[in-house]
Parts: sequence; C-alpha cells; structure tokens
Amino acid sequence: MRHAKPRLLYVVNIPRFFVSHRLPLALAARDAGYEAHVATADIDPASIRQIKREGFPFHALPLSQHGLNPLAELRTLVALGRLYRSLRPDILHHVSLKPVVYGGIAARLWHRQPVVQAVSGRGYLFVSDERKARLLARLSRPALRLALAGARTRVLFQNPDDQRYFVENGLVEAGKTVLIRGSGVDAAVFHPEPEDSDALPVVLFAGRLLWQKGIGDFVAAARRLRGMARFRVVGYEEATSPLNVPGEQLLAWQAEGAIEWLGKRDDMPRVYADSHIVCLPSSYGEGLPKTLIEAAACARACVASDSPGCREIVRHGLNGLLAPPGDVDALCHALRRLIENPELRRAMGARGRAIAVEEFSLERVVSETLALYREMLER
Repeated sequence: MRHAKPRLLYVVNIPRFFVSHRLPLALAARDAGYEAHVATADIDPASIRQIKREGFPFHALPLSQHGLNPLAELRTLVALGRLYRSLRPDILHHVSLKPVVYGGIAARLWHRQPVVQAVSGRGYLFVSDERKARLLARLSRPALRLALAGARTRVLFQNPDDQRYFVENGLVEAGKTVLIRGSGVDAAVFHPEPEDSDALPVVLFAGRLLWQKGIGDFVAAARRLRGMARFRVVGYEEATSPLNVPGEQLLAWQAEGAIEWLGKRDDMPRVYADSHIVCLPSSYGEGLPKTLIEAAACARACVASDSPGCREIVRHGLNGLLAPPGDVDALCHALRRLIENPELRRAMGARGRAIAVEEFSLERVVSETLALYREMLER
C-alpha cells in the first residue's frame, strides 16, 4: 500500500557524499511531492546535522564504507532489511557500490517496490590491477548480479563506458539500464570569473586524496614543471580507504615546494576562480567527476586522464586535453601547452562552460531522475 505522498528512501554510503552529490536532488524530489528519507552510515556528525536541518528524516546504518568483515557486512544487510520492512518506501534509490549490492539484495528479500541502483563509477574494485582487488571483484560479481536483477529495478549509470561494461560482462540486462550523466552542476553558483592574468598560472587538483585519483602523477608533473606554474591541491583524507594519501605526505610535498595544500575547502567557486587550469589524472574508475563538471562550469580548461567518466566531460582539444592514465610525460606535455598558451586555455574554458550548461546542468539531472521515478511508480 502506498503512502499519501510517495515515500522515497536514499541509501548512500556516507553522509558527506549525500550532501555533496544528492542533496539538491532530494530537495527537488520533496518539492515535487515526495516524502524523502535518507539512510547512511552513522559517521560525520556535521553532515548528518545538515541533512536533518534540511528537514529529511535520517536513518543511521551500521555501514562501513571500506570494511570487509563478514559479520559486519551481514549486520549491514540485516539492518537494511529491517529498515525497509518498517519504513516501507515506495521507491528506493541506492547510491555507490555497497548500498547497491546490499540494498539490492535486501530489497529482493524484504521489499517489492521499485529500486533505482545508481552505479557511481566502477571504482577501485573493478579497475585496480592489484591482486586483492581482482579477487574481490570476482567474488562480488554473483552478489552484484543478484542485486541488479530485480524485476522492478533500474540501474542508473553516469557514463556510457560503465553502462557498456556492466552489460557486456553479464552484470545487468541492457533494458534495465538508464544513463543520467552525473549529479549535475548549479551553473549559477559555479560561474566564470576572469583569470588573474598577472599571476603565475595555478594548476588545481581538487578531490579526495586517493592515490588512484592521480595525486602522485600530479606531484610528479609539478616537480618537472616547477617555476612555470603553481600547483595547488584542495582535498581531504579518506582514512578508511586503502588508497588514502596521508596528510603527512601532502605536508612533505608542500615542504619540498612541489605543491601548495589548502586542505578541505567549502568555497569551491572561489577556488576555481583563483585557478587557471584544473587537472585530474585519475585512474580510479570515475562515474562522472564532479570536480571536472564544476571546473567546466567555471570556464576553466581541464587536463584529465583519457578514462571513463573523465573523457565524458573533457573533450580533447575542445575544452581541455586528455592524457593516458599513468603517463606523466603526456600529462606534463598537456599541462605545459595550456600553461604557455593563455588564449588557448581561455577559449577552451569558454567551450567548457557551454558544455556544462548544455549537458550537465543540475536542472537536467534532476528532471531526468524525477522522470525515472515517475515512470517506475506508474508501472
């Protein structure tokens, strides 16, 4: 039996990710008549307070973002089942790998309503060459197939490379997939500001401090191009991740003069305005990097790895330059080209702004997602 308003439950790994990537969508869903709830791991009190301040009922989950303890993972699965039975949502929206897998299995066991499974990139598990990651990926495939196989399930991808990978590897039927590119950018908040033409160019890396985000290659390029530009890092540690770059390492790079580390910043439009080029040499398995969408909206030329997600935003020679993942020589060549040619990077920045507004706006992502909700509820 449905509720007076369709009850929508977002299940996300950590509260900070919900706030940064799904809060605008939840607000729009509520404005559209949904009774929206949020369930995440019970960590990061500041983000939880923000979720509650926005008026969303919050449900804490015993969910470890990177943990692999079998008993703890079983507790997560059981807790999701209990939540679904008590809350009885009309539609579920799972975001990121653990909520997709455990939430999808729990939904098949204890919930018969529509499920949106949002795959926000393949991530470490499916792109790493490390033996442990390859083993975990093989072991997780049966569970992932089960989680994505529900009759009333739709699997949402952020880029066509991931969509094709999941279909070709038999993880999901093509007819159950939907492509909605990213979480959107508010083009009124992230808007162009003139470059500081008198300053030494600033090359910005912004994002979580994970090795596979390419921070090591960024620092290697900074060393080679020292004196030509300032290399700035904005980001925070993710201490529970096996890929975490510790703060001590950032401080060491800063002490040697390779980079400037600004830590976590909440004024990202200002950070982009103070930069000339945005660089993300990631091999992480991105869905659609928010950093690159925001940089494009701020009319900043981008240099990124030629990999899924990154190349969805950065079109080589149009609004930025692409380099093969892990190729520091190619990365340096691309950065040098934009550092030395301000007219080229400004022209690329202008084209990036047009791409962001036309293809990656928050309004477009919200409209397409709400249309998916309506379609699923009407079935």
